[in-house]
Amino acid sequence: MIIEFHERPIDRQAAAFLCQGAHSSSSSLLRLVISLLSQATGKGSICLELSLIAGGTIPIAGAPSLTLPDFDQLIALFRSLESAGRPGEHRPLILDDEGRLYLYRYWRYEESLSRAIRLRASIICGDGDEPALLSGVERLFTLEALQQKVAASAAVHRAFTVISGGPGTGKTSTVVRIIALLLEQPGGVEHRFALVAPTGKAAARLSAAIASARDSISSLEPIRSAIPHEVSTIHRLLGSRPGRGGYRHSASNPLPYDTVIVDEASMVDLPLMTALLSALAADARLILLGDRNQLSSVEAGSVLGDICRASEQHKGSPLDEAVVVLDRSFRFEEGSPIWELSRAINTGNDLKALRLLTESGSNALSWQELSARDALQKMLQHIVIDGYGECLRAATPAEAISLFERFRILSALREGPFGINALNRAVEQILGRHGLINPHNEAYHGRPIIITANDYALQLFNGDTGVLFTDPAKDGRLMAYFPASDGTLRSIASERLPAHETAYAMTVHKSQGSEFERVVLILPPADCEILTRELIYTAVTRAKSSVEIWGSQAVLQTAVRKRIVRNSGLSQSLIAP
Repeated sequence: MIIEFHERPIDRQAAAFLCQGAHSSSSSLLRLVISLLSQATGKGSICLELSLIAGGTIPIAGAPSLTLPDFDQLIALFRSLESAGRPGEHRPLILDDEGRLYLYRYWRYEESLSRAIRLRASIICGDGDEPALLSGVERLFTLEALQQKVAASAAVHRAFTVISGGPGTGKTSTVVRIIALLLEQPGGVEHRFALVAPTGKAAARLSAAIASARDSISSLEPIRSAIPHEVSTIHRLLGSRPGRGGYRHSASNPLPYDTVIVDEASMVDLPLMTALLSALAADARLILLGDRNQLSSVEAGSVLGDICRASEQHKGSPLDEAVVVLDRSFRFEEGSPIWELSRAINTGNDLKALRLLTESGSNALSWQELSARDALQKMLQHIVIDGYGECLRAATPAEAISLFERFRILSALREGPFGINALNRAVEQILGRHGLINPHNEAYHGRPIIITANDYALQLFNGDTGVLFTDPAKDGRLMAYFPASDGTLRSIASERLPAHETAYAMTVHKSQGSEFERVVLILPPADCEILTRELIYTAVTRAKSSVEIWGSQAVLQTAVRKRIVRNSGLSQSLIAP
């Protein structure tokens, strides 16, 4: 077995530091394995499973390849290393009994989060008015919404609930009704809610969805009016302290809320989820909403997926009863083209996925063979004006933003001819040739942008999207407009913006928490590590009406067969006695 090894300077430095004092005969081997651990955490894993690398071969640039010893020998080597300890010890490295090797801080995050989830999953909130609850569930949910009723009942009765489901399965409408049920309980009007999401974009979408849904529920007007719809980012809720580290809210200064609801929970990494649970009041509810089949967080961990896997492995446990999976889509009719495609991708059925794209005969699905850069440039000509021309002719910033949200080009990559940087340049060149923009000016009227760095003073966060628009009311000054949580727009002078980039094309990762009428996904001509089933699924399910994929059939099939593997001990820890 060949082990992929792309050592970064930080991996090399960490390994050298942690191997100080190691016996000279084993130091080079230990350095390599610790470098692999550092590399793994950089790619999103929480730990390195020694059983998966034991006996493998590591290619070394400019030197003979190194074959690792067997599992027992690797364990013995690390047991003898002074910087490595067992769970519970305070050492830079932690090696558990199953052979999982951790950097200490990641072991501590995992252990703390597991303990907090197991505790909350076992807490039953049984002091409410049960007849009122049962009556409310029957009134608020239709006869067909059986899964949603189960989810609502679990969320009201438990201190910890996960509601997982794909697009259109009713996660948001369910949580609006959960809030109404809690407000209808005795003293419920005093119930304090916090609604959060990982990014500003996801927060704005949840806010708009709740504001839209609350007027349609069968509750009295005072209850509907009391349903909150202001949503913040998790970092803002916790009180991130730039430059100082940590958060204002923690176990010693808990959040002042009775129920905290987190949308797009698949995007929340291990350190942030740990910080959130640590900051909850002892008697607070936590409700996680998300799609377990989507891409995991950019940073380390696959928390939502690990929780769902643990519940499946331990049926009948408190955790299993706290996890509800919604699998009926109200957006896509069962058997509809996008529904069928997403199901085929989720199950790894690459042949069916390709057949649906190439033979469905539906306007909802389309496939274009793409293998060369020159062909890409020609193909873009046909979609750019149709997709973006109208929003660049918009009369108001609100109209421009609304039109811009109808269509998006997505890519797996940032760099290279098939990455978003090159795609955005190509789109601007096409628009410039048609006289719709001046591509020689970086800041121009109608330019769609995405924020790439948090700015707490301006309340702009990584992932927020907006548009640059000339404001006649401000002497023709170029302003940046962003959707606000109350459904209005807020404007900021373009020169005050934090780091941002053009957003005609976005990475699939950045598109999480968004939805568009039409999506074009562009795949590179050769397979790469980032192309996985989860990435293709996430891209496809951003679309409400139509999906078009450009690429090589072989690359698509390989990606659909390949799953993200993030090593972690969280699932096992969650079901431990």
